[in-house]
Amino acid sequence: MDANSIAADIRAKIVSGEYPHGSRLPTVREQVERYGVSQQTASAAYATLAALGLVRTDARSGTKVAAGRQSDAHLGTFAPPDLTAATAWKPTSTGEAREETTLVRQADAPQTMADWGIPAGSTVVERTRVRYVDDVPVQHKVTVMPYEVAARTPEGYEGTPPMLTPAGEESPKAPAGVRAADWLGWDTAHTECIITTEPMDPAACEALGVAQGSPGFRIVGISRDSNGATVFVTITSAQLHHRVTLGIIG
Repeated sequence: MDANSIAADIRAKIVSGEYPHGSRLPTVREQVERYGVSQQTASAAYATLAALGLVRTDARSGTKVAAGRQSDAHLGTFAPPDLTAATAWKPTSTGEAREETTLVRQADAPQTMADWGIPAGSTVVERTRVRYVDDVPVQHKVTVMPYEVAARTPEGYEGTPPMLTPAGEESPKAPAGVRAADWLGWDTAHTECIITTEPMDPAACEALGVAQGSPGFRIVGISRDSNGATVFVTITSAQLHHRVTLGIIG
């Protein structure tokens, strides 16, 4: 076997949960015996896994798994006949999924947001969520929207606008079968998704428990209204062993 084949085999064991998050992998010498290869080949396999952000090697503790079970960064289900079947995200196979809001804040939009149609210097609300499978963080998601959009409330609703609910407090949800955008009175006519693979930003790396600069998927979704104005933007980060999916129902 070559180094890439060994890395692929170990990756499959990480995805399946045979090598769970935080577990210590066999030593290079043990892998030499297991796969019947040279030490150079076994070391190269671990280097490949480290470059993908799947493992971390420390002189004291050896090589440990830095990735969790595989999950799907599902971009959405378009024109679904039943909105209750439109799953936003899920584990790829098995596992208990949950998410929590870790940060809600108001900020001045930096110049970089102008590319998303949000004027620099305007007031925005940022909501950060972390998604877990079996209590291991697998996705980091930031939603950015103009303050006037975040401040909207459903008709007849009293209380803090749902999008301004502080982190740690239960945020009101749209009724079953109703899109959150419709519930909040948002005009969302068009969504553009931009998917790249690049080093994840520091906040995502910290949330996912991986080394700074680890590579990952960066999925930017820009939702605009019927006049072309930006309603909200989502930035989802996930490690490269995850999947990005999209459902279109005709």
